[in-house]
Amino acid sequence: MNNDDEQGALPLEGTLVVSLEQAVAAPIATRHLADLGARVIKLERPGEGDFARNYDGAVDGLASHFVWLNRSKESLAVDLKSEHGRRVAQELVSRADVFVQNSAPGAAERLGLGAEALRERNPGLVVVNLSGYGSTGPRSARKAYDMLVQAESGMISVTGTPETPTKTGVPNADIAAGLYSAMSVLSALLRRTRSGRGATVEVSMFDSAVEWMGHAMYMQMYAGRQIPRMGLSHASIAPYDAFPTRDGEILVGVQNDRGWAALVGEVFGDPGAAEDPRFRTNVDRVANRAECDTYVAGRTRQWETAELDERLARAGIPAARLNRLSDVVEHPQLSERDRWRTVGTEKGGIDAVLPPMTFDDVELRMDPVPALGEHTEAILAELGLAGHDEPAGAAHPTPTTKKGVPHA
Repeated sequence: MNNDDEQGALPLEGTLVVSLEQAVAAPIATRHLADLGARVIKLERPGEGDFARNYDGAVDGLASHFVWLNRSKESLAVDLKSEHGRRVAQELVSRADVFVQNSAPGAAERLGLGAEALRERNPGLVVVNLSGYGSTGPRSARKAYDMLVQAESGMISVTGTPETPTKTGVPNADIAAGLYSAMSVLSALLRRTRSGRGATVEVSMFDSAVEWMGHAMYMQMYAGRQIPRMGLSHASIAPYDAFPTRDGEILVGVQNDRGWAALVGEVFGDPGAAEDPRFRTNVDRVANRAECDTYVAGRTRQWETAELDERLARAGIPAARLNRLSDVVEHPQLSERDRWRTVGTEKGGIDAVLPPMTFDDVELRMDPVPALGEHTEAILAELGLAGHDEPAGAAHPTPTTKKGVPHA
C-alpha cells in the first residue's frame, strides 16, 4: 500500500538488508524485516536460486514455502563463485545496513562475505550469521534441518503420543531461529543509533529450539523428570485435552480451580463435582486424570460442537475447535478483521495473511514475491556494475514496481 502523508512511515523505511539465504530460517527473518519496510535484496544463484523455490508447485506452480517467506524482496541473481559476482555482493553489502546469511559453515568467509571483512569496510554494518548449531562446538560443522534440530534439542521427545514421538507440523526450529535473528537486527540497529557501532550476531537453530524447551528443561534439571509425550494433554494440568461432542471434538483447558467450578457448575449443571475429593484441586485432577477425563467426556457428549463452544465461552472456560486448515482459511476471525491481502507473483495474485504486527498508523508491506533474478539489471545499474561480465543464466523480467521502497 502507499505510504501517504496521512500515514506514519514504515518502521524500517530507509534500511537496506542484503541476504544470502536459503530455505526457512534466514528467509523468515528477512521477510519480517521487509514487512516492516526494509529494502531486502536477496542474493540467489543464477538459474537455480533459493532451493526452496523448488520444494513444490502448490501455489499456481510456485512453491508454498517460497511465496510464504519471500514477498516484498528483490532478487539479485549473481554467481558468487565468480570474481564479478563476489565484487557485486561486496559492493552491495558495503552500502547496506544489515547482512543476513545462513550458508554452510565457512562459506561466507570463503566468498569474502565474512563478518570481519565486511565490517572493516562498513563499520556500522549489522551482520547476522544464522546456523544450525553455532560456529563452535562438536556439531558446528553438521548439516541442520528443522527435523534434526527438533530431535537434538529434545523437542521431539515431548511431542506426540506416548506411543509415537513426532516433530511439530510446522518448522518450529527454523521459525524460532528466524525470529531471534530478526529481533537481533532490530536491537542492533537501535543500539547503532546511540553508539554508531554495527554488530556481529550469531543465532543458531539449536540454541533457539533449546530456549523454547524452557519449562521442560527446568522440570528435568530440578525435578529429574522428563515431561512425557501426552498428545493434546498436559503433564501438569487437568482437564486439558480434546473431548468428544455429538458431532466431533472440542479442546478444553481448565488451568485453575475456579475454572473447574465454572465448568462443572455453569456448563455441566453439576456443581457438586467441584467438591468431589478426586477433582477438588488441579493436583487432585492430575492425580486422577483418567477419572477426570472420563467424567468430562461423559458431559461434553451432550452437545454439538458449536453449541458447546458457545456455552464454554459464556462461562469463561478456555476452549477451541479442532480446526482443519480448510477451516482456518475460512475463519471468521481473519475475515472479519480484514486480515487477507492480495500479493503479486510472476504467476499472478495470490492471497496472503497480513503480518501479525499491527501498527495503528501504517499497514505493513505486502509487496510481490520476486521471480528469480527479477531485479538483477536494475541493481547492477544502481551499483554502476551493469554490463561488467554479467553471469549467464540470470532471469531478467521487467522489474516489479516497489512503492515507497527506498534505494541504497
